Amino acid sequence: MRTQKRYVLSSGTQVRQEDFGLLFYTMRGPRLYFLPLKQWIDPSFFQGRHTLNQWMEEKKSDGLITSDQRKKIETCLEKLSDKGVILEC
Repeated sequence: MRTQKRYVLSSGTQVRQEDFGLLFYTMRGPRLYFLPLKQWIDPSFFQGRHTLNQWMEEKKSDGLITSDQRKKIETCLEKLSDKGVILEC
């Protein structure tokens, strides 16, 4: 289950908060990726301390995350993982 995974940035990857969401820059390329989930995920999530479920439970106090939004988050994380931008830990 994707919501039980923890993620970290791959080597040579940086992430920063932008108005639209998160911008990932990886030295392999160079390539830019963005995660259009500005209100649900921030760069500190990619320190590998929390699973996605734990992160979203903490963030629920900031506003309810719908099942559609959860699926969008999971899909975006899976795509970044497939591209090697983030790693499961």
